[in-house]
Amino acid sequence: MLLNDLASSVGLRPVRYQFATARGESYDDNWLVIDGTVTSPEGSWFFADPCLLTDEAHRVGAWLRAVAAGTVAVTEPDAEGELSPDTWFTEPVVAFSLAGRSGSGASVIRVHLSLEAAPPWQQGDDGADIYQYVVEITMDAAALLHAADQWDLSLASFPPR
Repeated sequence: MLLNDLASSVGLRPVRYQFATARGESYDDNWLVIDGTVTSPEGSWFFADPCLLTDEAHRVGAWLRAVAAGTVAVTEPDAEGELSPDTWFTEPVVAFSLAGRSGSGASVIRVHLSLEAAPPWQQGDDGADIYQYVVEITMDAAALLHAADQWDLSLASFPPR
């Protein structure tokens, strides 16, 4: 799936299970390695990390569809200016929130990137706060629905095991 506008892009793709052979442990058997390619005004980078469980991965497409339908509330920073995603997962590597909506009907989504998905200049920085590095992308409803369809199609090869 590709989330992009004229300034930034985040491509996410499940590429394999973390463990090639199921071990009979429903939790460990269902970790997906996600490849990410990020371009922002600050730079570009790539990551690959087993950061989503199969059931969590399906929530991504559902969240994109909800944003396109206008049913996701805008998430503002808290009183201290900290950002909290409205869709997050067991591993705090990738998360999502809605930053706003434009008058033209486009949505500004935030892709929160932490730990292994953080930009290289922040990795290894113990002071880097979880969920605080974001890439904001403006997309209309049709583009969000297309991204959700792409994501769901890419998950078809990775059923829960």
